[in-house]
Amino acid sequence: MKVLRLHASHDLRLYDEPVPVAGPGEALVQVKAVGICGSDLHWFGEASIGDAQLDRPLVLGHEFAGVIADGLRRGERVAIDPAIPCGTCEYCKRGDPNLCPNIRFAGHGSVDGALREFLVWPEEGLHPLPESISDAEGALLEPLGVALHAVDLGKLQVGTSVGVFGAGPIGLLILQLALLSGAAPVIVTEKLSHRLEAARRLGAAHVIQAGTGTEIQEVMAATGGQGIDVAFEAAGENDAVEAAVSTVRPGGRVILAGIPPDDRTSFPASMARRKGLTLKLVRRMKFTYPRAIRLVESGQVDVNTLVTCRFSLEEYQEAFAAAWRREGLKCIFEPSLSG
Repeated sequence: MKVLRLHASHDLRLYDEPVPVAGPGEALVQVKAVGICGSDLHWFGEASIGDAQLDRPLVLGHEFAGVIADGLRRGERVAIDPAIPCGTCEYCKRGDPNLCPNIRFAGHGSVDGALREFLVWPEEGLHPLPESISDAEGALLEPLGVALHAVDLGKLQVGTSVGVFGAGPIGLLILQLALLSGAAPVIVTEKLSHRLEAARRLGAAHVIQAGTGTEIQEVMAATGGQGIDVAFEAAGENDAVEAAVSTVRPGGRVILAGIPPDDRTSFPASMARRKGLTLKLVRRMKFTYPRAIRLVESGQVDVNTLVTCRFSLEEYQEAFAAAWRREGLKCIFEPSLSG
């Protein structure tokens, strides 16, 4: 089978390797679709993410869907939860498996991800996909799950004013979920014009160009000078964090979903303190796949519109180059198209 491994920064290599064999409680899955995530780009560009460093040739990819290739569930289409928590620690037992200190995660550390034609995975992490959801949409249930967790942390109510700082795939999914919750207005800021246009199409009340020096003033003007109730930072840049903190009203909430390239987040501490802000950081997701599947199946959330480019594994150089340049919105690998 074809397998794509990262050896160092910007050093991807394609291999032929044996098809793995499933053990007890596992299933062999033929991978059908894999999304390139911003965290994959951190690995690709920096050979690290946060405090985790590349120490072996790693298979990236944690947004994925496929078809079970053996056993009693053979032929079943599934979306795959990339997280494997231990299930026995206090965090798992209290219902916070995303905080498990022993968690294993696809495409991270010692666990190879989905940029290959086949993998084995615990059966409990394989979620059946309705026929109405495509393979690519199934892969995007993972970022939708992250967005759901972020919105849960934001505790949105009908009429809550929301700012989304960064309109990549996660930001655009947060936008859709905020609108579903009845939030109004929802304001989106972003540097890239094609992403701003996507936010406009998806229903943002105001779209504001970031990086112009007037972003904070424009957000405040859009709220009549009152500021926003909840800010979601999804850009992974300190400028976006500062804009979020600066435009949230006193007593508001700031939800940090972005991953900064230098593993440092900063904001005006005196301002945040005077406002008495609540800051929360998004650690992946928990128990969101069933909800995400229902939202996509019912048409309440559109993930398909985020898919703007598709590649086979052999086209990995073009795929990562396009994603690195932030072309489009979401690049999808389709390993089954490999020759």
